[in-house]
Amino acid sequence: MRDGVVDVDVATPASRGFFGIQFRIADDANAEWAYLRQHKSGLPDAMQYTPVLNTGMNWQIYNGPGFTGAVDIPKYVWFHLRLEVVGAQARLFVKDMEKPALVMNDLKSGVQKGQVALGVLTGATYFSNFEIRATPEAHWERYLPPMPAGTLTKWSISPAYDALERNLERALSASESGGVQWQDVEAEPPGFVVLYRYRQAPHLQVSFATDFSKRLEPLPGMKVLYARTSIESDRDQVKKLYVGYSDDVSVFLNEQILFRGRSAQNFCDPGFLGIVNPENDAVYLPLKKGNNELMLAVSELGGRLGIQLPLGRDGELKGGAHSSKKRLEWGTLPVLPAARFRAGVNTLSLRRAYDPFFHARPMNRAGSPESTWRALARLRARASSEFRREK
Repeated sequence: MRDGVVDVDVATPASRGFFGIQFRIADDANAEWAYLRQHKSGLPDAMQYTPVLNTGMNWQIYNGPGFTGAVDIPKYVWFHLRLEVVGAQARLFVKDMEKPALVMNDLKSGVQKGQVALGVLTGATYFSNFEIRATPEAHWERYLPPMPAGTLTKWSISPAYDALERNLERALSASESGGVQWQDVEAEPPGFVVLYRYRQAPHLQVSFATDFSKRLEPLPGMKVLYARTSIESDRDQVKKLYVGYSDDVSVFLNEQILFRGRSAQNFCDPGFLGIVNPENDAVYLPLKKGNNELMLAVSELGGRLGIQLPLGRDGELKGGAHSSKKRLEWGTLPVLPAARFRAGVNTLSLRRAYDPFFHARPMNRAGSPESTWRALARLRARASSEFRREK
């Protein structure tokens, strides 16, 4: 499907979980996803849109208006979801079919056509009356946010390396840097270089997500990627650099380390989310006259991978780095017997997210909530424990 309308009835008894509609699934690595969180009902991040890039979800980078929103998520009752996809935009309706609950002004994956899926990461969720209606393809027009003035948009990134085999507090020397196969990339508005567009998500197991006492232990599978850019200064001066990052970053200027921090999900405290923000921390750059090389070593623990460095209005440099986490896999589900298909739909694929034990069954809408849920208790999905650590 490229453009179209997806309708489905949903019911959930779960107090915690993640469920929603995946669309434009082009392969096993890239897609769009709009989903709800039962445990966030009524909160500003009760629902979220995120692109899936190279198997990595990017909810910590893409946050705020156009990506997250508040909505009440009922329990033990049926309610309706509708997703309207038109060109590079989409709208999600929850219960109220007149006013969209979430407006996605700019879909980020770059995928223009693909399959549709009902996805559940964890938390028993039931779907019925699932239907897809294709609509005429609209003109593809993106509505990008403005790029902040002075943003450092030109970057070069390295391959990903095993972080445990490197000293992350030491910059690459000139000779080491000369041996790296650098890839030139460019920031997207509002200044992010979303590195999952260029590198595969590693999907390591983060031990401190379930045991806070292990937060300082080495994590097998942790990756590091170097990103570099140049700053031209007209004189010797000190500039303030705001650094927002997740998960783990070292900041080097002219081969000297100036800052090192760790801001992974669950690291600062068990409920910490690691949402990227370019004003989380600050470092002062001793710029010399002429060319200065700024390099970041961004390490993987369990967040998302990206960087951001805009120049502040007062001449201060602002920046951020962000790193990545969980795997999203795709598979097939049996078609729901209750699903209705409208004319004009050529193909329909019901697919599942990660959990291989996920089940979807139609519910008896005529039955009472209590009797329905007792009858369906035997059919509840067994959710993957890997996703219980997601916010």
